[in-house]
Amino acid sequence: MLLINNLSFYRNNTIIFEDLNLSLNNGQITQIRGKNGSGKTTFLEVILNILEPKNGDIFWEGKNIKKNIFNFFNVTTFIMDQNTSTKKLTVLDNINFWKGLCASKLTNADILLLLETFNLLKYKNTKVMYLSKGEIKKLELLRLILEQKKLWILDEPYNHLDNSSIEILNQTFKDHANKNGIILFASHFNPSINNLEIIDFH
Repeated sequence: MLLINNLSFYRNNTIIFEDLNLSLNNGQITQIRGKNGSGKTTFLEVILNILEPKNGDIFWEGKNIKKNIFNFFNVTTFIMDQNTSTKKLTVLDNINFWKGLCASKLTNADILLLLETFNLLKYKNTKVMYLSKGEIKKLELLRLILEQKKLWILDEPYNHLDNSSIEILNQTFKDHANKNGIILFASHFNPSINNLEIIDFH
């Protein structure tokens, strides 16, 4: 369980959010929804200890993440709205780099199947610089499966995706939740996911 208790963040004495409480249980998918500039990304960065809150605490499995930050990161995959792939490397080169970094247990056959599922197999030897924004986004999202972590935190995961890719991502979310995974994502998009918890930022 991820528990957020009385969390507040100010920027230049301006309240971005205040006294926010949230609990995310196993199998739960939660969306932070709001327009650009409403504080969605800031909220995720506070949870991930990138930004320091004004006050409040964040707990993972009953332990304050500040005292157990490495354990928290070990169970978390964070997909930013900005790309982490290296443009001069091929799709497979990037995947193999990520695979080594997180000590993924996926086999080469698993990865090829994953590329096929996300309609990226034909680009496996293509340098990222030659991919479209949607194709790069799908490559970034492959890390969700590759890293095999319990908690997924994503910022604007639906940006640049076409309808078929949106369906694939929705199903990926559902599959993870069905395996008792936890998903928290920020987006202005309204995905078709049953039992989706929504928190509106204004």
